[in-house]
Amino acid sequence: MYDELYEAWRKEKENVEVQLLPKDFFDRLAQYVKRLREEGRMLDEKTTRARLLLRESKNVKKLCSELIQLRYEKVLRRVMAGETVVKEGLTDNEEKLFQEIAASTESFQNFLKGVLSGRSPSVEIEVKEKAKKRVLRFLQEIPAIIGVDMKTYGPFKPEDVASVPAENARVLVKQGLAVEVEVKT
Repeated sequence: MYDELYEAWRKEKENVEVQLLPKDFFDRLAQYVKRLREEGRMLDEKTTRARLLLRESKNVKKLCSELIQLRYEKVLRRVMAGETVVKEGLTDNEEKLFQEIAASTESFQNFLKGVLSGRSPSVEIEVKEKAKKRVLRFLQEIPAIIGVDMKTYGPFKPEDVASVPAENARVLVKQGLAVEVEVKT
């Protein structure tokens, strides 16, 4: 997986357009990061193997962060320029995220057109399930995640309590990594 990640990162750096990735690329990458972390916990920190694994883990996280950031910036530039984004190049996860970006950009353009046409500006903000957050109590240790809002959450240890986007919360609960905490207001 490391070679595949490096190749994806290299291609993304060298090209102006978003490069094609397998639809399950980030799911497999997340599993790879998890495996590295778990393997590292089982080793004596003073061994050469543990140090190599730590270095690999750091490199993977850096490449992954840069890859996601590069792809996000490329798509954002296209959306802001009013150009279409080729969905075939996006993973399933990215497709969902960028639909939100496109909708937000369209609202902004409508706002701008309204002001420029002399109409009183009004912005209709749709409160979506994805924008809501859920409070979770974590049952297992998990690494930092990128939420649907493109913010980093975690890492989390067992019994940590945190607020995460609802869509991410559903996945974490479904995987048995956390349970939802009822919050009384």
